[in-house]
Amino acid sequence: MDAFSPIPPAWTQSARRAPKYHCPQCDAQAAAAQAVWINRRTPLFSVNHQRQWQEFYWCSCGQAWWGWSGDRQKINLHPNPRAGK
Repeated sequence: MDAFSPIPPAWTQSARRAPKYHCPQCDAQAAAAQAVWINRRTPLFSVNHQRQWQEFYWCSCGQAWWGWSGDRQKINLHPNPRAGK
């Protein structure tokens, strides 16, 4: 499965909107999804002109759900080693 494929997988057809950015059925986080597809064909532009994408997730519980990329919690992978000094 290619997350950036232009053709959506069949499981996206039954996806539910998840405003809290986790599975609406079992509360699993996006990182635990079995499959991911990003709809890059129809971006949404926020009020500050930033592009957002629909991100679809297929959860291990069988629920398909989606959220806007701008709603996803930001993760700091490179913390500032000088913070707090």
